[in-house]
Amino acid sequence: MEEMPRPDLPQLLVIKPPGLFNYGDPFAAKFAVLRAWESPLPLPRFLSDHARSAPALLCSAATRVTAAVLDLLPSLRIIVTTSAGLNHIDLPECRRRGVAVANAGEVFSDDVADAAVGLALAVLRKVSAADRFVRRGRWAEEGDFALGSKLAGKRVGIVGLGSIGLRVAKRLEAFGCPISYNSRTKKPSVSYPFYANVYELTANSDILIICCALTEQTHHMIDKSILLALGKDGILINVGRGAIIDEKELVQSLMQGDIRGAGLDVFENEPNVPKELLSLDNVILSPHGSVIGPGRVDHGAIPLNGLVAF
Repeated sequence: MEEMPRPDLPQLLVIKPPGLFNYGDPFAAKFAVLRAWESPLPLPRFLSDHARSAPALLCSAATRVTAAVLDLLPSLRIIVTTSAGLNHIDLPECRRRGVAVANAGEVFSDDVADAAVGLALAVLRKVSAADRFVRRGRWAEEGDFALGSKLAGKRVGIVGLGSIGLRVAKRLEAFGCPISYNSRTKKPSVSYPFYANVYELTANSDILIICCALTEQTHHMIDKSILLALGKDGILINVGRGAIIDEKELVQSLMQGDIRGAGLDVFENEPNVPKELLSLDNVILSPHGSVIGPGRVDHGAIPLNGLVAF
């Protein structure tokens, strides 16, 4: 039987269960959680029947908060997302309606930066391909595995030198990698070379790491021309959002050898991944969000004072 929320507690709507969030006893004692995903009703019907008085919505990047959803939530006053990115939320509509929005801030920045470096190492050293080579018995049958390449000394271009991008840069300094970057504006607090043009940054990089947010300006920013500028020895790493890269062009570039390889934690149509990528040994694939850890995040770890829109 579906559990009824307590009427004496403020309602909190959750459309899909954020996988990193802990619905433990302390949390349940403070909120009457409306778990839309547990209801047999279609989402619009559930929202109309049960969530019209809910003042708060908790979501992850997997939940699209559109104008149509907001229409069904007339009492909504705040949205808290467990992600750093906000492209799944209609921010202009939230501003128009006076709905505040808060994100996870820098809670996951270290984890994502670790993942970016790990993906770069995995692509260069052919970690996944080597693992498959051993597991399938090919080492004993065929002999030595093809050599990989070192990370040390590689020129790294970072697109988006924010909380995550800066942490990536600091980690790669330890590998002796020259760092340069592109961002909306030049950062006066850092000494890395700045490129106002992503093409020029790419042309001067061996590894291009995408750490920026997905916006109208960055959608498909990494297109065929950028991939060609990266070159046949270039590596592309994406820990931003999938749609920053023109995925069809990336698939073609990898299959044709226009770039050496890619490490991808995000995809354009998650959880769907282009089938062509599944058979390529020069690509490392990671399901978005799996890089976060350790364990599940307690509700106290998400900063509710990081309001970013009104």
